[in-house]
Amino acid sequence: MSIDAAVESVVKRDRVVVLAALATVVALSWAYLLAGAGMNMSAFEMTHMTAGGVGMDMMMRPAVWDIRYAGLMFVMWWVMMIAMMLPSAAPMVLLFAAMSRKQRETGNPFAVTSLFASAYLIAWASFSVLAVGLQWGLDRFALLSPMLVSASAALDGTLLLAAGIYQLTPLKRACLRHCRSPLQFILTHWRSGAGGTFCMGIEHGAYCVGCCWFLMGLLFFGGIMNVYWIIGLAVFVLLEKVTPMGHWLRNLVGIALIVWGTAVLVGAPPLRFLGWPESVFSAGI
Repeated sequence: MSIDAAVESVVKRDRVVVLAALATVVALSWAYLLAGAGMNMSAFEMTHMTAGGVGMDMMMRPAVWDIRYAGLMFVMWWVMMIAMMLPSAAPMVLLFAAMSRKQRETGNPFAVTSLFASAYLIAWASFSVLAVGLQWGLDRFALLSPMLVSASAALDGTLLLAAGIYQLTPLKRACLRHCRSPLQFILTHWRSGAGGTFCMGIEHGAYCVGCCWFLMGLLFFGGIMNVYWIIGLAVFVLLEKVTPMGHWLRNLVGIALIVWGTAVLVGAPPLRFLGWPESVFSAGI
């Protein structure tokens, strides 16, 4: 076997191993979500109850926020982000593994690739902490139903409008460009050593969070544990990042969300926060 053939064989083997590892992590994450993410019912049951509306909400007890529940919500959000975002990060991880092999011809690239992927997921863990904080705030002001979906038309419209506007901003465009150009990222951000690998993973994760955080905020609109909403957002993120029409989709979906959010806000009543006297709203404040 020639040297070139041997190198090509090694690269193919590395690609298979990395793909298998990514597929396993994603599959386990989806299995955890579909099983209910530690809740008392499966995700499909929660999706069905979410579709049932107010009547179903009244059957659920309001959440009691303590350390245990906050931890459960953090794990739910983080595993959900892994399930939704890791498939779209696969091209970057595969390219990093190939580059690591070239940089370490006599070493094992899998350990350093695992470090890169882990750092990427840590960036999404940081987002998950913020998401749990927002969830607590919405729950505190009775803007989130026991089924983990927005209980306010005004909040629905605001989420849709904000996500649509962000889709059209220069920051979104810049972050999406980095996510869609793995080779450019590798060439311009390469760092050697374990510390450099970790920083690269965090940096790529930060671009990914910057690209998709408003889209993930739409989970409060569609339902945090709504299976079909989760799948829909995950598919859109994948199409936006890895297909040639990604930038076109970004603009199209941004405009659609703005129109949708505006329509919802036009017919939405003012926000009513739990515990605030009705006189505050009737006075126009």
